Amino acid sequence: MTRPDTSETQTPSRKSRKVRFGKYEIALPASRVARILLGVGLIIGGLLGFLPVLGFWMVPLGVIVLSVDFAIIRYLRQKGEKLVRNGVSRINGKKERT
Repeated sequence: MTRPDTSETQTPSRKSRKVRFGKYEIALPASRVARILLGVGLIIGGLLGFLPVLGFWMVPLGVIVLSVDFAIIRYLRQKGEKLVRNGVSRINGKKERT
């Protein structure tokens, strides 16, 4: 008896999620609850960034993770990316993209 191929039997909702930020791609857990807990944990850890090991870099990473599941956070992240991209273009003397 042959075993079924797991790639065909795997449901689309259980596949690993990825989020892109600039040229970086981050793999996220497949479970929505795990992603939310991870995002909130990163933000809380980032707020304690004055402590050793933790850092303020965790806050934007937590926002990126949460943007996968929440449309309002995704919208705000995309607006922030656009502001940063336009600011860098302006600093470099290139034409702005809208």
